[in-house]
Amino acid sequence: MSRAAAFLLVLTAWTALSGSLAPPDLALGALLALLVLFLLRHHLDHPRLRVRPLGLVLLFLLFLKEFALSVLAVTATVLRPRQRLDPRMVSVPTALEGEFRVALLANLITLTPGTLTVDISDDGRTLHVHALDCADPEALRRGVAEGFERRIREAFP
Repeated sequence: MSRAAAFLLVLTAWTALSGSLAPPDLALGALLALLVLFLLRHHLDHPRLRVRPLGLVLLFLLFLKEFALSVLAVTATVLRPRQRLDPRMVSVPTALEGEFRVALLANLITLTPGTLTVDISDDGRTLHVHALDCADPEALRRGVAEGFERRIREAFP
């Protein structure tokens, strides 16, 4: 991502969070964006990451779908009079390469209710995921590979 794009992204986020287009608020947002760029200057000098906008949109839509489904599942689990949970740790292998892609996958899993990425192996090839209710670990692995992992590869080739 270019520095100009990063600046605009931070400024847009600030504007959305502040809810104001007043010049003083925009000026404060611009100063904060410059500060963020200064603090992250070492990370922005790495080789550019290619992004496919349609793939990014599809990844976001998949996340929203998975988020909604898991919220319903966790809610149903909590409201059940007799909870029959099968919590477990599952090792989830990944074919993704690069710290950014693996970290994105780990964070998407963690942001989905009922699952939490606890650790990433030293080689970045395996995520250790805690699932609140996981009767079938292989289904969890398959779901991650065919869902988030596939969409990440499409969004960030």
